[in-house]
Amino acid sequence: MTLKVKYADFHQITRSRTLSGMVEGRAALEAASFDLLSALAPFPKAVRLLGVSLSTLNTDEESEPPQLSLAL
Repeated sequence: MTLKVKYADFHQITRSRTLSGMVEGRAALEAASFDLLSALAPFPKAVRLLGVSLSTLNTDEESEPPQLSLAL
């Protein structure tokens, strides 16, 4: 998981964390994201973009992959 912060002056920083094991739900992703974000707070200047990306996802084939819902 990678957190990217772009400031108003176009300076940017990234922070990443490797999660142990598979993540089964949104709550675990939110908690890990907030942990990365809280380590940077309070922000020294205005933020113009905040992003979270995931990588090294499990690509093992399943006979019938479950359909996950995204609550917005």
